[in-house]
Amino acid sequence: MNETQIQIVFPKPGEWTRFTMTAVFPDKDGFVQHCRYTQAGISAEHLQAFEGVVSAISVLSDDWQARQVWARLRGVPVFTEDDFSESPNMAEAVVLSVEAVNVRGGRRMFTSANYPDFTIGADDAKAFFQHFTRSGNSGMENGI
Repeated sequence: MNETQIQIVFPKPGEWTRFTMTAVFPDKDGFVQHCRYTQAGISAEHLQAFEGVVSAISVLSDDWQARQVWARLRGVPVFTEDDFSESPNMAEAVVLSVEAVNVRGGRRMFTSANYPDFTIGADDAKAFFQHFTRSGNSGMENGI
């Protein structure tokens, strides 16, 4: 089972410029690695791709603000208007799961089933995910 993912925590929900990101992925020997970064440890190029995640999670209502985000690279079905086949084409996309909080202290999980914007097929989002979860990419020199 592949548990490769990126976990993002926003210490102040709604303040998207401060975060801690942890890439979780198996190394070449099969051991699970955890590489942690802050916004200061990510290049400007990668921060631009990260803005796609922020754009996606900002679709939540004003009542809910993302506190934690889990990003996973998954195969998702791709349908076209004229394609009614029983087995749709598949494409890779970054799929988000979001734990959000409200001002009353409530917590709630949101997924791509709730918000289709949580499925991000953009090439830069996929490249961002693959860069930080690639086996052999320790990244710790820029992390925490």
